[in-house]
Amino acid sequence: MKKILIYTFLSLVLLNCSGGSDEEVKEVVIPKKPTAASLVFPEQNSECTEGTNITTNNSTITFDWTAGSDTDSYELTLKNLVSGEITKHSATNTEISIELFRATPYSWFVTSKSNSVTDTATSATWKFYNAGEGNVNYAPFPAAVVAPAHESSMASTTTVTLEWSGSDVDNDIASYDVYFGTTESPALLNSGITASSLVNVSVTSGTAYYWYVVTNDEQGNSSTSELFKFNVN
Repeated sequence: MKKILIYTFLSLVLLNCSGGSDEEVKEVVIPKKPTAASLVFPEQNSECTEGTNITTNNSTITFDWTAGSDTDSYELTLKNLVSGEITKHSATNTEISIELFRATPYSWFVTSKSNSVTDTATSATWKFYNAGEGNVNYAPFPAAVVAPAHESSMASTTTVTLEWSGSDVDNDIASYDVYFGTTESPALLNSGITASSLVNVSVTSGTAYYWYVVTNDEQGNSSTSELFKFNVN
């Protein structure tokens, strides 16, 4: 009798263990974030002469970059460094043609996007000059801010170092002029600067400051940067 009970118990255990769900275990795939594209053309700090001229004032440039991983589309951001106008251009492959003003400096970068995630990735930012008719020497690119960062705030202090970066297709930057003050039309602080920084600039706590840089080259050409701003707490 005991053997019958033991056999019956074992049979029930085996039946329960062998029974399973018909549902298959599915692997959860987590979408990957896109990676940044690498810019190819127009090249950094170059004079772009390979466009298709439309008029004496306009030409078409084909922008090119290498693909980012896990990317479904791209957005090219283009900035006219003279007017400050920013335009955005969508692409599903790694090139796009855009009509530009000739004899004008631009900056550009590419944002990689995915249909699966909201994360994006941004390339480096490059500058170039769209060649003009008969130009043999170009004005420098407008200087870019390094420090203090635009719209930044810093701890209370009595002096700051203003730092910027300059570049020129012709590599003939001669000097910089720095304008600095507490209004949106700052006065000239120092001129003929050959370095790309100005140290020990006096400031006062609780004040907002504005500044910009004029870059001069050896041919007498010049360019003016954007108006930068920072706050001293």
